[in-house]
Amino acid sequence: MSYILAIAGAVVGTVLLVLSQFNPPAFAALRAATSELTAPVSSGAAGVVRGIAAVPETIGTYFRVHGENAALRAEVARTHQALVQARIIVRDNRRLRGLVKLRDVTPQIVATARIVSSSAASTRRFGVLNAGRWQGVRPGMPVRGPDGLIGRVIETGPNSARVLLATDPESVIPVRRIGDGLPALAAGRGDGMVEIRSVGTANASFKPGDRFVTSGTGGIFAPGVLVARVEQAGSDSAPAAPLAHPDTFDFAIVSAPFLPPPPPPPPSARSSTSAAGITP
Repeated sequence: MSYILAIAGAVVGTVLLVLSQFNPPAFAALRAATSELTAPVSSGAAGVVRGIAAVPETIGTYFRVHGENAALRAEVARTHQALVQARIIVRDNRRLRGLVKLRDVTPQIVATARIVSSSAASTRRFGVLNAGRWQGVRPGMPVRGPDGLIGRVIETGPNSARVLLATDPESVIPVRRIGDGLPALAAGRGDGMVEIRSVGTANASFKPGDRFVTSGTGGIFAPGVLVARVEQAGSDSAPAAPLAHPDTFDFAIVSAPFLPPPPPPPPSARSSTSAAGITP
């Protein structure tokens, strides 16, 4: 069989050689037909060869990509931690800058104290400062932070003070609306919100986004301190969110009342009223 195939191959080669010499057009047509028949087989074989040759490279690429993926995941984790730390630093920096600015513009600062605790579960809203009578803190003094008014001092100890927060139901703060100066009262609701109530104006309308500041009426709170922002539209009254949250910053500023209390009458006046039988 081998001899037969060898002789047949030699004969076919001789015929093709003679054909290419004496009839080139016929040989070209035969060559083109042979190429058409063998091209698919050659393409498939070349694909198989390339696939087999690419196996080592694919394996190496897999391990390389796996390692790079692990390194990138670790880098993303480190970057995320750095981003969180940067956000914390930026927030603390903004809060401290606001506190420094507040100290610069607030007259008669009594003490800068740390808010050590605040009530959150009860309907009453109180905060505790780590400054008291020894630091000059007295009942009735307003307490504020970088974002706005917190409340006022109601009790003092040697080194601590209790603050009635603006959201407490017993808290009522005279305010005015930024823009038109509409007078109102910011009354605490006991649920972390305040209620803005109109004063002396019938059918006063409130819309979301209205901001209110202290008006200075009453002589305790200095005018112009941010208090609350209206959340829902209302007529004569509307719920509002306080702009200062004691649980979002560490320090607060205790300042003297906007208008000091009237001085006591002189002794001569007291003695004269007592002699006349009139109680002062």
